[in-house]
Amino acid sequence: MSRFKRDGKIDSRAGFKTQIQESPVPRGLLNAARKSGQLNLTGRGLTVVPESVWRLNVDTPEEAQQNLSFGGSDRWWEQTDLTKLLLSSNKLNSLSEDIRLFPALVVLDVHDNQLTTLPKSIGELENLQKLNLSHNKLKELPEEVWLLKNLRSLQLQQNLLEELSDGMGQLTNLDDIDLSNNEMTTLPERLGNLTNLVKLNVSYNKLKSLPLGISGLKRLKLLDCTQNQLESVPPVLANMASLEQLYLRHNKLCCLPELPSCQTLKELHLGNNQIEVLGAEHLNHLSALSILELRDNKVKNLPDEINLLQDLERLDLANNDISSLPCALGKMPKLKILSLEGNPLRAIRRDLLTKGTNELLKYLRSRIEEPPEDLSKDAPKTAMTLPSQAKINVHAIRTLKALNYSEKQEASIPDEVFDMVDGSAITSVNFSKNLLTALPPRIAELKDTLTDINLGFNKLTSIPADFCVLKWLVQIDLRNNLLTSLPLELEALTNLRTIILSFNRFKVFPDVLYRLYSLEAILMCSNQVGSIDAAQLKGLEKLSSLDLQNNDIMQVPPELGNCTSLRALMLDGNPSRNPRAAILAKGTDAVLEYLRSRIPT
Repeated sequence: MSRFKRDGKIDSRAGFKTQIQESPVPRGLLNAARKSGQLNLTGRGLTVVPESVWRLNVDTPEEAQQNLSFGGSDRWWEQTDLTKLLLSSNKLNSLSEDIRLFPALVVLDVHDNQLTTLPKSIGELENLQKLNLSHNKLKELPEEVWLLKNLRSLQLQQNLLEELSDGMGQLTNLDDIDLSNNEMTTLPERLGNLTNLVKLNVSYNKLKSLPLGISGLKRLKLLDCTQNQLESVPPVLANMASLEQLYLRHNKLCCLPELPSCQTLKELHLGNNQIEVLGAEHLNHLSALSILELRDNKVKNLPDEINLLQDLERLDLANNDISSLPCALGKMPKLKILSLEGNPLRAIRRDLLTKGTNELLKYLRSRIEEPPEDLSKDAPKTAMTLPSQAKINVHAIRTLKALNYSEKQEASIPDEVFDMVDGSAITSVNFSKNLLTALPPRIAELKDTLTDINLGFNKLTSIPADFCVLKWLVQIDLRNNLLTSLPLELEALTNLRTIILSFNRFKVFPDVLYRLYSLEAILMCSNQVGSIDAAQLKGLEKLSSLDLQNNDIMQVPPELGNCTSLRALMLDGNPSRNPRAAILAKGTDAVLEYLRSRIPT
């Protein structure tokens, strides 16, 4: 009797019903696909694609078999061939050979599954134009893939591919291919046959060289080779006459590539290599360049010919070995962003560097007429020079208002160093590269004039609360110490624009930084920070540079995209899955736009 009950009541019709097993793909969805030619099965937890899907355009609908009446809008015999099939974000290990039953397919998207193989019959989809196989576990592709002559977009990122055959050269209609985040050590020589290719992304692989045939890509506009093992770039790269964006960051390049024919190149990204020399011969033909990124290299000098780059808008030279700047930089009319942090610049005052690009260029222009005085050398020693004075640049104290006692490998700063100040209005202090475990107490004597302090490369484990007496500080450099926290009292430093905390031991983003509303740059790479509060960061309306590379951030909050004041956001080297490396490589604007798109509505 119980089988005829429904909610405690007797169902008189129960004995006449046929129990229907629920399908993972609703019949209504299949019927709609017959009309529209599109079927979206994204995120349904499928481990296999039901046979009813593969036979969508082959079998007669079940309603027709049951002789049910059809309205004018339900004429199944007038069905449309499937042209778009979306199977992404499921748990598929493989696809059936029955994929051949969709010969009219134009778009096939199976990204974010667990595919280890592809059916050979995929080569029969002769109308296919877009194939997305990204975020799977493919180690190789069947040769039949190269029969898809009408393919225009091929997405293969985030797989386990080690190589591709020369058959790839048959896809001559391809205009976009993404091979990033694989295990590839070489590229096929016939890659150059893809003469319609506009975008090629091979970032985050194990490439040691590029094939000479790549020069055949005459229409290529974007080439991304970020995070590989390239030691050189073939000169034939110069033959790619349409190239506009070239990414070579995080490789093993020792010199700048010579690109004499790349007169359309607008962006050249070469950060995190081993480049030492930047010569005039590298710049002669880059007249269209608007972005030149050379951060984290070993560049020692800039040539006067840098001003040949009249269209340059952004020049990133952070963390190099540059000690002086050519005055010719001041003649660059479009330069808006010049990044120089992390260089041992001696001939330019630190406070001038913190005032921004416009002020620095203005200063360099003012020095063009009269050569800048060489102030980097110590005052000459005389018979009256005391032994203690020989260690201290007295000339710098008197003229530059700078107190320099760096690279002495001492555990404390001697009193005689402060005695040498003798009432001078010191604005800059450099105690870096010593063995300091605590802040020198007498630093407080400089509280009325000090704007810049460098305590990097020491052994500081904490910053005392009374550090806040240095209320005029504009820049603080505390990189390469043993710090784990900052005192809340630093909130009193209302003039602070730049703070460098890279290579310390922070596990938590210091709360006091959220309260320093004058901050323009926070550099905290290579710590152990696990999270950031995007809502509080948005309150730092002047913040333009945020470096959080190589931390332990598992999840980048989408709300960070609302921090529209940011001009440089660096998140590489964190374990977070999003934004993906390919997006990070596109730069700050692309990252912020991506994050905003993920904010829940």
